[in-house]
Amino acid sequence: MTWQRLIKFRAPQGQTHYGDPIINHADELLQKLEAKTLKAKVFEGSSIPALKPTGTEVEVAELIGPLTPADVPIVKCIGLNYMKHIKEAGRTPPPYPSIFIKGAPSIASWNEDIPIHPIIQKPDMLDYEGEMCILIGKDAKNVPREKALDYIAGYMVGNDISARSWQRDPKFAGNVPQWCFAKGFDKFAPVGPMLVSPSVVGLAENLRLQTLVNGEMRQDTNTDDLIFSVADIVSFSSQGTTLQEGTVIMTGTPSGVALGMDPPGWLKDGDVVEVKIEQLGSIRNRMVWEHGSMVWQKPS
Repeated sequence: MTWQRLIKFRAPQGQTHYGDPIINHADELLQKLEAKTLKAKVFEGSSIPALKPTGTEVEVAELIGPLTPADVPIVKCIGLNYMKHIKEAGRTPPPYPSIFIKGAPSIASWNEDIPIHPIIQKPDMLDYEGEMCILIGKDAKNVPREKALDYIAGYMVGNDISARSWQRDPKFAGNVPQWCFAKGFDKFAPVGPMLVSPSVVGLAENLRLQTLVNGEMRQDTNTDDLIFSVADIVSFSSQGTTLQEGTVIMTGTPSGVALGMDPPGWLKDGDVVEVKIEQLGSIRNRMVWEHGSMVWQKPS
């Protein structure tokens, strides 16, 4: 990639651009945006991997999520990938990366409200999972570990929002925990606020990850606690399977989720979840209970 950090934004005149923000470290992104002093070097191209510099700089009036559902063919997620989280969930480490999927409509912006459908609200067992995410920059298949970086466009902050009732409660999920429906609701994968190139963070093996709910620290771990590394994840996920350009991989969450608290600290209507990762920035999303949507009824 010819950029170090990539944002999508609107200029003061309303045009939408991709650009490399003119900042020295990740925290400056939102600080300068709030102070209305953020500028970016403009890039143009038909897709993120094809972006080229234009040689121009413009002011950033509004920061948009770097990805939309149309940019992402699929979201692949790695479950049970931090040792402490495995212990709090009462599980044992998997022998290989455990993979489930979210559909493209689960992608949401870094500051977007997350709609919580009535089918999730009772029982309300809504959880957060702060995660580091990988964006695949070109089609990848049967990738060896040592070549993993060649296929990574960048890293982002993400939140694998989870309806634990539909994942684990036998009255909803049956006897075998099911992951895809419980975690795949629309906008259940907010990501952003920017893409950070491997030229900045390499394999992202030593980054502090924190999750806060209404300002209360819930998760505070380093990516060095990952059981399967970034290289492991890209390589394993591509075995016999094409990872298409634009695929997002969520690499797993550390300890401190609501499920592991005593009593569980489930998310409520209006709660704000902020996920911060060193060098990658932060996302901030409010949970908003939907009303009036149809709720599916089990046939009698």
